[in-house]
Amino acid sequence: MLRIWKRLVPLVLAALILTGCGQTVPADPAQAEDPVEAEESPYIEETPLEEVDLEDEAVAMAAAPAVSTLLVPVASGTLVKSNDKAQIDYSNTADGYVMVRFTAATDKRLKVQVKGPTTTYTYNITVGPDWTTFPLSDGDGGYQVIVYENVSGTKYATVLSQSMTVELKDEFAPFLRPNQYVDYESAPATVAKAAELTAGKTDALSKVAAIYDFVVKELTYDKQLAATVQSGYLPVLDTVLAKKTGICFDYAALMTGMLRSQGVPCKLVVGYAGTAYHAWISVWSEETGWVEGAVYFDGTTWQRMDPTFASSGKQSAAIMQYIGDGRNYTVKYIY
Repeated sequence: MLRIWKRLVPLVLAALILTGCGQTVPADPAQAEDPVEAEESPYIEETPLEEVDLEDEAVAMAAAPAVSTLLVPVASGTLVKSNDKAQIDYSNTADGYVMVRFTAATDKRLKVQVKGPTTTYTYNITVGPDWTTFPLSDGDGGYQVIVYENVSGTKYATVLSQSMTVELKDEFAPFLRPNQYVDYESAPATVAKAAELTAGKTDALSKVAAIYDFVVKELTYDKQLAATVQSGYLPVLDTVLAKKTGICFDYAALMTGMLRSQGVPCKLVVGYAGTAYHAWISVWSEETGWVEGAVYFDGTTWQRMDPTFASSGKQSAAIMQYIGDGRNYTVKYIY
């Protein structure tokens, strides 16, 4: 029986991967793609006009916090770096975020990098008066925020940069608020649904169970989107909720937005499930602390929360065992 089981789990995972949920890792690690950028040599800004190569991103398809209201990011204007093209508001780093906007007219592609103590995150932005929020996912330490404008091809020039030292009010700060990848601030239907699903529930794990059950049972995997998704794709939570379909990134972002709107700290995690480029979540509760590899109880043990595999795998015994084994997952980015 054990031999049959060991053969079955890789076959089930392979079948899921073939649906388009993940992207396989190339033989040469130097050619592997990050969730938002291809890995390259370190970025070094010697002057404000220095050019760097920034390739397009891949898409991930494949103390207790007391929260009574939505934690909406605000560009407070207390600490701002600006020029005639862009602005960086870093007034609220203690709350786990910075905000950026590009106000000058341009038809060039724009990117923002948030370089933390251990990880560099690269995002796309657009021209306009609205601020875009980016999380400080690395926790306390030194950060640099850089705004780039495309020169040609994958060459980008530095437009504006600001360095800062971050001391978070608490470790949950980056994982309770909306940001570019988990924009529940612009998703009233998602927030309302989360409130409906968790009505009468006061503890975090009960809220997690209710939202997880809804996502796994109601959403279906969008194979067509997985096959056609383009670089720069961002989940629109209310659209995912209305269509009840999506890719891995959508599943994880929807659950993260729902849980954060209910005051449950939640990480949107991007990395590898085996060789598949994938997205899942981790949550926090007062009873368990951070649950990085397990977030629901099957009657015997806590299991990993991976809504995409659980849904597309119909929660079969084989796929649930795979999900529950943290060795099958490699974290690269946290949003």
